[in-house]
Amino acid sequence: MLITEILERNARMYGSEIALVERSPAVNHRVEITWKDFDNQANKVAQALIKKGIKKGDCVVQLMMNCIEWLPIYFGILRTGAWAVPLNFRFVAKTIQKCTETAEAKAFIFGEEFIERIDAIKSEIDKTVQHYIFVGTEVLCPDYAEPMEKVIQKESPELPDIPIHLSDNAALYFTSGTTGTPKATLLTHRNLEFACFVENRHHNQTHEDNFLCIPPLYHTGAKMHWFGNFIVGARAVILKGIEPRWIMEAISEEKITVVWLLVPWALDILFAIENREIKLENYELDQWRLMHIGAQPVPPSLIREWKKIFPKHQYDTNYGLTETTGPGCVHLGIENMHKVGAIGVPGFDWEFKIVDDKRQPLPQGKIGELMLKGPGVMKEYYKNPEATAETIFNGWLLTGDMAKLDEDGFIWLVDRKKDVIITGGENIYPVDIEDFLQSHPKIKDVAVIGLPSLRLGEIAAAIVQVKPGQELSAKEIDDFCLELPRYKRPRRIIFGDVPRNPTGKIEKPKLRKQYAGAMESFKIE
Repeated sequence: MLITEILERNARMYGSEIALVERSPAVNHRVEITWKDFDNQANKVAQALIKKGIKKGDCVVQLMMNCIEWLPIYFGILRTGAWAVPLNFRFVAKTIQKCTETAEAKAFIFGEEFIERIDAIKSEIDKTVQHYIFVGTEVLCPDYAEPMEKVIQKESPELPDIPIHLSDNAALYFTSGTTGTPKATLLTHRNLEFACFVENRHHNQTHEDNFLCIPPLYHTGAKMHWFGNFIVGARAVILKGIEPRWIMEAISEEKITVVWLLVPWALDILFAIENREIKLENYELDQWRLMHIGAQPVPPSLIREWKKIFPKHQYDTNYGLTETTGPGCVHLGIENMHKVGAIGVPGFDWEFKIVDDKRQPLPQGKIGELMLKGPGVMKEYYKNPEATAETIFNGWLLTGDMAKLDEDGFIWLVDRKKDVIITGGENIYPVDIEDFLQSHPKIKDVAVIGLPSLRLGEIAAAIVQVKPGQELSAKEIDDFCLELPRYKRPRRIIFGDVPRNPTGKIEKPKLRKQYAGAMESFKIE
């Protein structure tokens, strides 16, 4: 069943029930829509785009912050048969231009936060973009755009008669760009449908569940976790803001049952509870059954601390890529708490291999690259046959992640292949060191990167972000690291912020660039 058909079914079965809630605690604003409203708005968007000449196979860019309009617009684009092209809200103007040009987008739907960036590139993207549609305060709408409210005001809420099949192309998702220029990942309607089944199979959502959506909707992770609620017509809350107090208030007041967090947010919540900035007795949390984390390696120490405070919570960690239609190709499983630290086992209808540089399977315990196969594997990197050929082999996807298999059949993520540090002939996997340092009680966040060394080729440097109100010296960290094998101990300790992208991944290329030049002021190894 197409995900657009699932929405249509939800509107029939649960039309008067609340589908989506938006909470904006910074401005004390809350708004909600029913499944019928959701369906009608999607149809109006589709009808308006069709009238503007958007047809099956065209591309429509969507550049918006999380809001209650986001999902109806996305579904409206899909119902025209066009490809939805959601863009990362952190992309700079030139990256937005490149993505729009790659897609050859015919229409561009954007929020008020992006006016300056679009102004800077409009003359270039005008070569393909024929229509600009603005979502936001009407008085801010640029002269070249039309307000969405006016565009859909008089449109029919009827479903457009566009034949769409599961094998049809549905969306272009650009990778996060943490390892270079974003690549355009082409997903089909079958990919999107499969993501619904995977998420619901893993986390057992029922119609009574309520999902708290905090991460950005442009990313496959946030949407595909919501898909588990969506497929059973269950409610979801879009929270605009990541302060621990706002998260806890939303869980309490909206009776949230399922929360997907990123590592920094979970750490901030624990820190706020530890400091009594959050007093758990002030919130109604008994209904909260599941906390799961994905998008980046999860320090086992974090989960140990979490379970001390929330012993009744189910927990899962989810591994996935844009190229696998988001999370769930590997997951820990809520029944496998004894294996915290592993990314888990193959997800529903997924297969895996761990291979060497020649793509030959490796035995249990050996570190190699993780390969995956399943209905969620992307169709291709759009307009990039070379990258596609380097990544997909007979339906198998090379992930670029190094992993190993333990004696019980659980997969342990070691690190990104591009992040491995080779020092004096030894391979160092930064995640190992990050997990270890994260257990230090004074460390809030940490990133380990390779920096150039004349003698060793590279050395491991730890960028350490100290918890507010705490003091920590390099000597204390050196002493703490004595438990590590000598070759794994960081040779440089740098105190500073650890930048993460909107989905929680550490931006290591940015750190390598930031600190590579500073090596001249350090003692060369």
